[in-house]
Formats: sequence, C-alpha cells, structure tokens
Amino acid sequence: MISQLKPIDNRRLYQQIADQIRGLIRQGDYPVGTRLPPERDLALQLGVSRPSVREALIALEVEGSVEVRMGAGVYVCAASERTTATNASLGESPIELMQARSALEGSIVALACGRVTAEGLASVAKAIDAMRAAFAENRSPLEDDRAFHLAIAAMTGNSVMERLVRELFDERHSPISSQLSVRSESTQTWNDALREHEVILRALENRDVLAAQTAMRSHLQASQDRWVAARHEWS
Repeated sequence: MISQLKPIDNRRLYQQIADQIRGLIRQGDYPVGTRLPPERDLALQLGVSRPSVREALIALEVEGSVEVRMGAGVYVCAASERTTATNASLGESPIELMQARSALEGSIVALACGRVTAEGLASVAKAIDAMRAAFAENRSPLEDDRAFHLAIAAMTGNSVMERLVRELFDERHSPISSQLSVRSESTQTWNDALREHEVILRALENRDVLAAQTAMRSHLQASQDRWVAARHEWS
C-alpha cells in the first residue's frame, strides 16, 4: 500500500513538498519509471496549492529525480540520473519571488509617479521599444524587460530600491526559475507583458499614482500566472 502523504504547513516553501515526494520515491512507494499522481491530487493530499506542487516537481526535475513529460505526466527517474543538487541551490520560490516583487514594485512605481522626468520616461519607453525590436529579431526580450523595471526604480532616486529590484529580477536565473521559464514563456506571453508595460508607461506619463500601482501589480500578478500558475495539467 502506498504511504499516506503528510499535510504541509502553508508557511513552508516548495522544498518541503519536494522533500516529501523525494522521500516516497526513495522508500519505493513510486518505483523507477512509474508516473506520479496528477499535481491536483498531490496538492489535495498535501494541503497546498497546485502552483506550489508545480514548483516542487520542477525542483525534482532539476535534480533528476523525475522527468516531466508534457501531456503525459511526471515520471520517476533512475537513481543514476539524479544529481547532487540541493534545495538551497535551486533558488527562491518563484511564487514568493513574484509576491515580493509585487509588494516592492507596486510601492516603487507610486514613488516614481511623483518624481517623473522626461529623461526617466524616455528610459522606460526605450526599454519597451527594445522589447519590440527583440521580437522583430526573434531574440529574447528578457534583458529589455529587466531594463524596464530598473528604469522605473531609477526614477525614485533611491539606489537601495534599484538594487532590490535588480536582485529580485535576477532570481529569474536560478535553476528552478529558469526551468519554469523554459516551460512557460512564449511569443504570446511576452506580447502580453509588452502590452502591460505600455499601460504602466501611460500611467507614469499621466502621473497617475493609483493607475500606475494598479497596472504594475496587475502586470506582476499576470506574470506570476503565466510563469507558475497551474493553468494546464501536466498529467
């Protein structure tokens, strides 16, 4: 009989979920080559959200414990395929990362509205234009996306806020975030982000604090949904 999974405290990170699933694999509840239960079932048994389970499964995929086969499910790999990756080395929880960015950048864009300059607006617009150019040349607009958010932070005149925005954005390069990006990003998702950036720019041009905050937080929530939300079942 398969061992029962233990409910997880919602305050814990995706690593705790991965630890439980990994433990079941090691004790033989899920032999090599077998498919794990669907993520919705794992979420129900663990008492967590499906996006949190998705993060855990991505972590297990990065370390080689499982293989995610889109449309077919998540399968247990042989021990020889597993790496020595540790939970700590995989990076921050993408969900918590986006929540932190929303809280921080929602406040930053409000400050930026009160300190708008022609030069600052030009920097934000330049980043948006660079994103369009990247699309036209079939390049990733990630660095231009980064420039957009940093240009807004720069308008506050606060170097600490600029640094925090940079550090949080650059967490996208962590193993777990990078793997999620590979599975979620497309021309459509980037086009959606571009349109959301344009709405933020218009609010800044109008010096409309409420509209700017709403647009920024809506953009980052939409980014989280595109990035980590379980819109489509893997299995």
